[in-house]
Amino acid sequence: MPSNATAGDAPSMAPVHVDHLIADGELAAENAWCVSYDAEALPERRPAFVPLALWEANQEDTELAPLLPSDCELTAELVKSISAAPAIAIDFPAFTDGRGYSIARLLRERFGYRGEIRAVGDVLVDQLNYMQRCGFNAMALRDDQHPDDALRALNAFSVRYQPDVEERQALFEKRLNADS
Repeated sequence: MPSNATAGDAPSMAPVHVDHLIADGELAAENAWCVSYDAEALPERRPAFVPLALWEANQEDTELAPLLPSDCELTAELVKSISAAPAIAIDFPAFTDGRGYSIARLLRERFGYRGEIRAVGDVLVDQLNYMQRCGFNAMALRDDQHPDDALRALNAFSVRYQPDVEERQALFEKRLNADS
């Protein structure tokens, strides 16, 4: 469901375009991609992220990329299918739905996906640091989120205790190795 819809609204099928995109830790000058939640018809505007089944039926169209729902099960067959995609969007239907974090982390760590993984939907500034640590390298902010706040949030922590997709050692392990 697009981020501008509420629980009582019918989901809008019009492609969603977000003005504020954080890509590789910086505010992107432009966001060319739109997100279409319409599972039946291809959007006129391109490039576009489209629902997985629609993307699979139109893989020859290089201006399309898969949009994974938060309840997507990453099977070996699915990963093989999407591994050649230049980008993958993972939908956050609500900021309280954390399943997208697991999908991104699995794509990066278990399946070795190196392309762009973009968070779309109900993406808040408070989530960005965690998204980045799980493997997202692009986050399309919800319309009411300020990009300057987003950039500050990405750099808010200088020390991390737990490992993530980029830093494989926990802080205590680094300290133990340094003392050895």
